[in-house]
Amino acid sequence: MANMADTPERFVVHPSGAFFHGTKADLRVGDFLQPGHPSNYRPGHISNHVYMTKVLDGAVLAAEMAVGPGRCRVYVVEPQGHVEDDPNVTDKKFPGNPTHSYRSRNPVKIIGEIIDWVGHSPEYLEAFRAGLEELRRTGKAVLYD
Repeated sequence: MANMADTPERFVVHPSGAFFHGTKADLRVGDFLQPGHPSNYRPGHISNHVYMTKVLDGAVLAAEMAVGPGRCRVYVVEPQGHVEDDPNVTDKKFPGNPTHSYRSRNPVKIIGEIIDWVGHSPEYLEAFRAGLEELRRTGKAVLYD
């Protein structure tokens, strides 16, 4: 997998301090993301949480990695309840929470959309997907949901 430690700018919290959610779903301001829907990343999995990040680049990558049709979208979201660190990328992969990745079992409200983001290079995405595929192949693609 692409080594995120080589690109520390990928851990920079957005100056607004907002939460972001990357997806291919076509949503509107005022809509709610809810747990109990199909995962953006694992076909056939119903997610118990809504995932978000305070790092714009992380939300961009999430949108680019999302399965399904549609264009990549990055929404500004507002949690409607308790938020916790996402264990899938915190203590299991990166000690602490340098990726500023979070999740909630509560609804998350769409309050805006970021449209002027910059995507990753095809080479970066190919390397990232290859790393994920290697984790799946070796049985290390554990999802803590």
